[in-house]
Amino acid sequence: MRYLVLSDIHANLPALEAVLQDAPPFDRIWCIGDVIGYGPDPSECVELLREYDHDCIAGNHDWATLGRLDSDDFNPDARRALDWTRAHLDDAGRAYLEQLPTSLTFEDFTLVHGSPRQPVWEYILYAGVAASNFEYFNTPYCFVGHTHAPAIFEEMRENGFVSAVTFLPMYDDPIELPASRLIINPGSVGQPRDSDPRSSYLILDTDARTLLYRRVNIRSKRPNSACISSACRCAWPRASPTAGNSSHFRGNRRLSHNVS
Repeated sequence: MRYLVLSDIHANLPALEAVLQDAPPFDRIWCIGDVIGYGPDPSECVELLREYDHDCIAGNHDWATLGRLDSDDFNPDARRALDWTRAHLDDAGRAYLEQLPTSLTFEDFTLVHGSPRQPVWEYILYAGVAASNFEYFNTPYCFVGHTHAPAIFEEMRENGFVSAVTFLPMYDDPIELPASRLIINPGSVGQPRDSDPRSSYLILDTDARTLLYRRVNIRSKRPNSACISSACRCAWPRASPTAGNSSHFRGNRRLSHNVS
């Protein structure tokens, strides 16, 4: 099976369309949460996603739109976006969000939005946080989103001590899944935060046991297409989980890395 793994669409319809047009052939979509929030097309993104065979889990913006999280826990711009989304999301979109689980498991793969420990809310930005999360899932691999930055965290065990190594993925070069356990972030479709404005996603091939990371430009004639038009201004923090202590997964080999 070939899975299109994507996360954090954030109601950015042109970005989702660009990813679907760019993606190599796939059998099914795994969406790692936050279909809505920030962007101007919440209902349209839900509708387009539902046209494909897919599995999806709930993200923090999905839950907050439903009132399952306190919007006071969000920054002011996110709160304005939530208010706008609640007013504009149609009934079908709301019903779709209401049935989303917070985690899913398929054979070797766990899917959560934030982290295995706190599926909806916790950010895995650093190797130390990743290391403490490996005990909270039982599969070899776990897909996460939420940070809007692509990254791979590999579990390391030595003398009973668990640590993690952070890797930046290389693009358009298949990565062979190792025997070691991984936490894998495909990056964001609708609102990248790793200083690269292109949408990020990956293709998982379970037969070949490979990951293929890809980026694609968003093509839209609409100005500021990734922000709610007049409801709020967008404040997009540039959060990278890899600054200063990371290396690259590339193809079937790894470049040098630092453990942290």
